[in-house]
Amino acid sequence: MAKKKRLGEFALIRRYFAPLAAGAPGALGLTDDAALIRARKGRELVVTTDALVAGVHFPMNETPDSVAQRALGVNLSDLAAMGAKPLVYTLAIVLPKRCDAGWVGRFATALGRVQKAHGIHLIGGDTVATKGPLTISITAIGDVGRGTALRRGGAKAGDAIYVSGTIGDAALGLKAVKGGLRGLSARQRKALIDRYRRPRPRVRLGLALVGLARAAIDVSDGLAADLGHIAETSGLAAEIDAARVPLSAAARAALAHDPKLITLVLGGGDDYEIAFTAPPGASARVTTLARRLKLPLTRIGWMKKGKIGAVRIKDRQGRALRVDRGGYQHF
Repeated sequence: MAKKKRLGEFALIRRYFAPLAAGAPGALGLTDDAALIRARKGRELVVTTDALVAGVHFPMNETPDSVAQRALGVNLSDLAAMGAKPLVYTLAIVLPKRCDAGWVGRFATALGRVQKAHGIHLIGGDTVATKGPLTISITAIGDVGRGTALRRGGAKAGDAIYVSGTIGDAALGLKAVKGGLRGLSARQRKALIDRYRRPRPRVRLGLALVGLARAAIDVSDGLAADLGHIAETSGLAAEIDAARVPLSAAARAALAHDPKLITLVLGGGDDYEIAFTAPPGASARVTTLARRLKLPLTRIGWMKKGKIGAVRIKDRQGRALRVDRGGYQHF
């Protein structure tokens, strides 16, 4: 068996990560202790950090390209939900001692593809070895016009609730990765697994929602839980119609085989779509935006006065549908 190739910390940085910083002058070639960021006039910085741990946020044997897509994608999704334009990011990667340079190389290549797609660059971070599981922490930095950032707490009673794309694919995809889901074709299973492994942050949508949406959040903990966050912060309640929640063809096939999966679709996470509220009179603008972005934006309910933070989900008969809306909690 060929011996795994290993590199020292600084050689690893020079070979795999410094090229990702080449387009950012403030990164200083990753040769200094910190980076420089210049805030543009009339703008304010938006900063978000997410940590991913193997065996907690993704399977232990996940491919390096999938890990990279998820690690950077979830941070970009946070920026999108606030209407921010992504600028740069930092990476702290804690590598198991058994991890070889080949894995790091594939991870860095995948990061390069994601950052190129969004016009951003790596500007710094840290590399550490551990006896524990692979851990990755990315801090993404964007900017937004001063005072214009989308927030969770801006919803008003009577606002329509919209969601982008389709919901539930990632939760179903994770179930498929773990060997669950029956009655699906290989193509349908692959489509769901791909949605789980490769988040598609809605950056263009987030930028376009500034001045249109009153409140927004990315769907990471699950639709029910994340709408609960908007309702809680806005001092309102939310009501959604389960039949209006947009589903992919693969998700519809899974539900046709097992209708009980609707609770997983509405309560599972990792969709990284954007849920937002807008005034009732904004429906034409939302429709125009959806057409321009070639991205479905579906009205699924309304914000209402009521028990603060409550989310009522109705089935086709108007009955309350019980969904676990706790979202993933570490503690």
